Amino acid sequence: MFRRNRRNAGAESPFWKQQGWILSAAFLAVALVMAGVTWLTTGDDEQADRDTAAGKKGPLSSAAAKGGEGQRGDGRPDGCRTDDSDEAKPTAPPDDIEWRPLGVSKVPLSTSAGPLRSSGPVMWCFAHTPMGAVMAAHIIPTHMSGSDWRTVTEQQVVAGPGRDIFVAQRSTVPKTAQNGSAVGSYAGFALASYSPDAAKVQLLIKNGSGGYGSTFVAVKWDGGDWKVQPKSNGSLYTSMTTVMGNAGFIMWRV
Repeated sequence: MFRRNRRNAGAESPFWKQQGWILSAAFLAVALVMAGVTWLTTGDDEQADRDTAAGKKGPLSSAAAKGGEGQRGDGRPDGCRTDDSDEAKPTAPPDDIEWRPLGVSKVPLSTSAGPLRSSGPVMWCFAHTPMGAVMAAHIIPTHMSGSDWRTVTEQQVVAGPGRDIFVAQRSTVPKTAQNGSAVGSYAGFALASYSPDAAKVQLLIKNGSGGYGSTFVAVKWDGGDWKVQPKSNGSLYTSMTTVMGNAGFIMWRV
C-alpha cells in the first residue's frame, strides 16, 4: 500500500477544505478534453488579455519561477509546504484522496500529494514526489477546457515553443457549449517514468459505455512545482488509444 507516513506540521489546511472554497474552472467530459474535440473559450480579446496578465502575476508565473517575488529560498513559492519524503513508486492511490467536482466531472485531490493551494483557477502546490507528479498530470490539463485556460497555461505549462504553439492553436478554437453530461472519467493511472526533474504519467479514462482509453501526460519540475510539459507540436497529451481492460494500471477508488 502506497502511503504517506508523515505530514509537515507547518502545512496549511488544503484549499478545498477551507470555508467558501469554490471550484471556478469549467470542465468538459474527460474523454472530450483528451481528444481535443470540444472546448470552451471566452471569444473575448479583452478577457484574454486580462487572463494573461493574471497568469503573469500568479505564484507560478515566469517571474516567480526565476526566483523573483514570492519565491522562498528552497525554490518553492511562498505558502507552499509539502512532505516530500516518500519517493517510492506508487502501488495504490493515497488513502487521503477526495474527489471534487470540476464542471461536469470530478478530479482527485490529496492532502499529502496535492494540490494544497488554490489561486483563482490555478490549483497548485504538489508534493515533489512520484504521487505529486501523478496528481499534477490529472489536474492541470483538466482546466484547459475552461474559460480560465490562459491563466492556467501561463503558470502551469512549461514555457517554450511548445507552449506558444498550444496557445496559438487553442486561441483559434471557437466557443462551444457544454453538453451537460460526462462521457468519461478518470479511472486509473500508471507512472511510466519518474525522476525528481520530470515524469511521464499514463492516464486511464473510462468512457460512458464502460470501455477504456489511455493517454500520456509529461510533467516537469519547474519553478518549485510540477507543470505540464507540452510536446513540440503544442499538444499536452499523446493521442488517445483504446485499452482492453485495466491491467497494469493503479485504479482509483471511485
